[in-house]
Amino acid sequence: MFRIYSFVVLCFCTTLLTADEAVKQRPNVLWFIVDDMSANFSCYGEKLIATPNVDRLAKEGTKFSRAFVTAPVCSPCRSALITGMYQTTIGSHHHRSGRGVEKIHLPTGVTPVPTLFQQAGYYTCIGSGLPDAGRAGQPAKKKQAGGGLGKTDYNFEYDSKMYDSADWSKRKADQPFFMQVQLAGGKLRGGTDASARRLSERAAAEFDNAVKPADVTLPPYYPRDPVLLGDWAAYLEAVRFTDQHVGKVLARLEKEGLLDNTVVIFMTDHGISHARGKQFLYNEGTHVPLVIRGPGIAAGVTREDLVEHIDLAALSLAAAGIEIPKTMQARNILAKDYQPRDAVFAARDRCDETVEQLRSVRTDRWLYIRNGYPERPHLQPNAYKDGKSIVQTLRSLHEMKQLSDLQEKLLFSPTRPKEELYDWQADPHQLNNLAGDPNHQGMLEKLRQRLDRWIKETGDLGQTPETESRYDSDMASYLGRGNPAVEKNVAQMKQWRKEGK
Repeated sequence: MFRIYSFVVLCFCTTLLTADEAVKQRPNVLWFIVDDMSANFSCYGEKLIATPNVDRLAKEGTKFSRAFVTAPVCSPCRSALITGMYQTTIGSHHHRSGRGVEKIHLPTGVTPVPTLFQQAGYYTCIGSGLPDAGRAGQPAKKKQAGGGLGKTDYNFEYDSKMYDSADWSKRKADQPFFMQVQLAGGKLRGGTDASARRLSERAAAEFDNAVKPADVTLPPYYPRDPVLLGDWAAYLEAVRFTDQHVGKVLARLEKEGLLDNTVVIFMTDHGISHARGKQFLYNEGTHVPLVIRGPGIAAGVTREDLVEHIDLAALSLAAAGIEIPKTMQARNILAKDYQPRDAVFAARDRCDETVEQLRSVRTDRWLYIRNGYPERPHLQPNAYKDGKSIVQTLRSLHEMKQLSDLQEKLLFSPTRPKEELYDWQADPHQLNNLAGDPNHQGMLEKLRQRLDRWIKETGDLGQTPETESRYDSDMASYLGRGNPAVEKNVAQMKQWRKEGK
């Protein structure tokens, strides 16, 4: 009897040892998540700057040329990414929501990705990826170095313990890690003309040159004004500083002998923060870079199929040998039996105090956008965006009637069409709305139905307007800052709601 019992114990211990060894052999997974940045990297065709480190990831891994976010603003995008679910399905679609007395809880069965990694034996961390630097890439204060967790910005309640630390250095020996490197990205240039100039001056000193504003090419819906040109030049410098930070993290992984066993993923949380970029569903707001390098990842490959940013959740779990929840909407785009998406979707709802409802479906050629509040202007009043020098300049030029007809139409029309249809391959800046063209009514109806089907199948919670009590709950923290512009805008939103506008 004793011998049988000993054999059972021995087998049990051996099983545990085998499982433990299996965990140690799993690859690390590292995400670079960058704020406010489009695909302005040289591997994506940007000519004014060089980005050797992201280019290296593309050369040694797989680059996706048609990756899109499901939400073009930080918190809904990040809420979707970290759950592998559409933000509209889990109730996290309003930007900076659930921050007041009325909280948002994830639906039953939806678990944040870091928790799934933890449960599988991984060490989970979120920070800058550099023990001596912050997310802006500059030396951190001693008390902050390797300290505070990186940006989360989730619109739901979660246990902060799903992150073990800010850095992988504190894990157990040979324990695999899931790391999110959160970088300031486009926010490095700030929101004012003065802060943009300071970043350009820093770039001139660190890189021995700076992007010349006169060399910048702007989308045709922006005027070649000195403020806008200077801001875009500074934005490109932010891309260079981001690439520099990526290079330092890669060098650290190499030095520690970790790079070859780490799946490295680089992406941004939405496009450039501008008048038609961040917060909007055009290419400028939703198209993002996505590059993946690591064991088993094809090198030097460019994929042109449509992918959504939430897919990072599924492919990361699969790379770590962790079962993908059956209810997760993300797809493992690296699976051998993966069937490419025939369409990708995006949504934009309230941003800060500004009420909005935009939905889109995109195929390999067509982009269909539905405006839920067509009686409102494109550039609704918003304290965050109106505080930026670029938007202030645009509004000033509009008042002085110094914008072109195209710029007036796309940026300052008092109302918007209910539907927009673009051949985004032939019209990359989405200048020509074909929704009213008799020759395209068949495609318009097809995409209209496709979006309706997605709304129904995914349980889009944004189809019902936010209750006034929840809006007031979230506005409490904004109004408490003593910002007259926010107070004015909140009153405007409520008045428009009363008017049914």
